[in-house]
Amino acid sequence: MKTWLVPLIFTLFTFWTTAQSIEEDKTTSQTEVISKQKIKVFPNPATNVVNILGLKNSSRADIVISDISGNIVLKHQWAIRKNAVSIPIPNLRAGIYVARIESEEQQVQAKFYKN
Repeated sequence: MKTWLVPLIFTLFTFWTTAQSIEEDKTTSQTEVISKQKIKVFPNPATNVVNILGLKNSSRADIVISDISGNIVLKHQWAIRKNAVSIPIPNLRAGIYVARIESEEQQVQAKFYKN
């Protein structure tokens, strides 16, 4: 009787810990999706201006635009009003960029494409 009890307990313990880790992964993924859905970037692809909506208002926000390699190509400080910011990008080359917005109220990253 003891010979089958030990493997059974081991098997149940293994399934239980695996189920918990899968449950934690689902929660993390849902949280990330929810936070990404709050930010809207348009037009995407952009030509002269990229707009980012869903931000928290701030009197001073550092806005850094980096290329896909992580090189900073544009850096400004702007106030965020009406939960949005418009970033002029006429001098950027065509490609993929990441806008990083940091203020006391938030830290947000948004990817956009430049035509």
